[in-house]
Amino acid sequence: MTNSGSSGARPSRPLDAIDGTTSTHLVRLVRDVVRLSNVDPARLARIPAIDDAALTSELNRIPLRSLVDLWELLAQARPGPGAGLAVAAAAPLGTLTTWDYLVTNGPTLAEALRAAQPYHRLVTAAEEGFELEHPGELTVGYRTSAGDPAVAAVVNEYVLAYYLRRAREAIGRPVIPVRLTLSRSAPATHDALTAAFGTDRIEFDAPADSITFTEADAAAPLPRADPMLADLLRNHADLVLATAKPLPGPLEAFRLALNTTLDDGQPSLASVAHRLAVSPRTLQRQLAEHDTGWRHELDLARYERAKSLLDQGFTTATVADRLGFADDRALRKAFHRWTGTPPSTRRPA
Repeated sequence: MTNSGSSGARPSRPLDAIDGTTSTHLVRLVRDVVRLSNVDPARLARIPAIDDAALTSELNRIPLRSLVDLWELLAQARPGPGAGLAVAAAAPLGTLTTWDYLVTNGPTLAEALRAAQPYHRLVTAAEEGFELEHPGELTVGYRTSAGDPAVAAVVNEYVLAYYLRRAREAIGRPVIPVRLTLSRSAPATHDALTAAFGTDRIEFDAPADSITFTEADAAAPLPRADPMLADLLRNHADLVLATAKPLPGPLEAFRLALNTTLDDGQPSLASVAHRLAVSPRTLQRQLAEHDTGWRHELDLARYERAKSLLDQGFTTATVADRLGFADDRALRKAFHRWTGTPPSTRRPA
């Protein structure tokens, strides 16, 4: 599917800082639907950065992993078609704030979506692909990074239902899509999808997930189009993207806690787990989910801290004590393993 871009978009600063993050508004939306889906609250509580404090400001950016974990819980709680539809049904215009108004404010539906496209990171991560194909019929495509097909089915179901809802709200009348393509396999029954999308023209096992609007709907004038408001929205979007603050995910939070325990001279699994308010077993599981482990992370942290302390002129005995080694001999052995050289090579001249 061709990515149309937008000739009217203004460049903003590089957005590497918010790669792999998503908006507080989308996380809150999905979290609240999960809460209504008979999910074990303890499982929900284990997901980082989805509490009300983290979701207060739109400048906070939530790790994409937290959002995917929410989608996974929803997919497990509500298997089959309907879970993604429930999220779209819980999202009236304004739920996703600036993004909602960007995609519904323009001369036509197609032009509103094209102008909004460069700001897609307002609502989710760059790797979540939002694609447009136009002129003629207008096709909106989506590629989620969720690897589990059952989870991807829920995400894509929500996204396509979301854009149909916004199209109806923007145009101000019932809109029936030309067709729907879903990469998921056909379920035993898809009556819920037919009812929600208003069509039985649904292709399963498709190469991509997309919704296609008629040429007439794509070109229909939007009754509430306001060019001045659209410009204000883009200015606000630029500001939000330029000042967004990624919140630490589980691995980042762990490394911060580990470095703190190193400063205290007590770098143990139990002490780090206590700081993170989880059990040692849960912490080990979280590390394994990120393809790492306690010993590896402790070794890396000690190496970086040892280099820094030695560069500052501390003795090997002091560094060994600060980093929880049995003695300076143990430190020298570790340093040689790390670098192939003795600690004395780091001492300032």
